[in-house]
This record gives sequence, C-alpha cells and structure tokens, in this order.
Amino acid sequence: MNKTIRTNGAIRARELRVIGSDGEQLGVMSLRDALAAAEEAGLDLVEISPNANPPVAKIVNWGKYRYQKMKDQQRNRKLAKASDLKQMRFGLKIGQGDLEVKLRKVRKFLEEGHKVRIQVIYKGREMAHKEIGYELIEKITALLEEVAIVEQKPQMAGRNLSVVIRSK
Repeated sequence: MNKTIRTNGAIRARELRVIGSDGEQLGVMSLRDALAAAEEAGLDLVEISPNANPPVAKIVNWGKYRYQKMKDQQRNRKLAKASDLKQMRFGLKIGQGDLEVKLRKVRKFLEEGHKVRIQVIYKGREMAHKEIGYELIEKITALLEEVAIVEQKPQMAGRNLSVVIRSK
C-alpha cells in the first residue's frame, strides 16, 4: 500500500494543494513550505491525490493514516464477499411441512444478504404439466413477498424452472 502513496521527501510535485491536520484548506503552496508546515505540526505530509492539478497533500500522522486505510480495505473486502447466490431446490410434489422448512432456510439466506435461486425440478412425466411448477413458483414468491422481490423472472432450463430473488 505505501508503495503507491508518497510521503514527505518522496513527493515530486513542486506545488501542492495542502489540507491541514484538522481538515482545513491551507491553500496551494510550494513543496518546501508544505514540508515546513508538516514538520512544524510534528506530522507527515502525505500525497492523497497525485493526479489532481495541483496534487493534493494532507498533513497527517502517517502510521495512523496507513492503519486506517488498511482497516477500510479489510471492511470493503468483507462487505464485497457477503452477497453470494444460494440455491434451494423444490420438487413438484413437495408437502406443506417440507415447504415451510425450506422457506425458513430461504428467509435466513435473505436476511444474511444473499440472493437465492429457487429451482423447481421436474421428474419423468411431470414435464407434461409445466404449469404446476409455475403455480408452485408463484406460491413461493407470494409466501416470501414481505421479505423478498423477484430479480429474475421464472425461466425453464432443461428440466428445471428457476427464479432468482433478493431481499427488499
């Protein structure tokens, strides 16, 4: 991380827009003046936005700044991984009790922030009555409508009818 961010003597720009330690704008000043202001405050001059015109530097405690950036990156990685696609499979002849158990599990997935693909599996001659699967999907989405919305409409893929839902 610290290879990309330049500090103190490593900053190459002649003029910088400097931000003070408490967040106030100190204005555009030469590198020498900015380094002197940072040294006077007992802190480091850190280049925040090197591509701006003029580049932006901030007077901060380098160790504390680096630690904060590392924590932000960890938090972002943790949040990015949270939304996986879970899958729940239903047969056409599912009983009411089994349906409730599976729907409880689907609700748990949705509370955790996951998307859920609900699949209805057709076996044997059940393919002759595809409308029963569509009715089952409608029943499931109606039972889950207070916690979920349909993201992808029901579609057939071979012997499977699937729909993707996510939490509201």
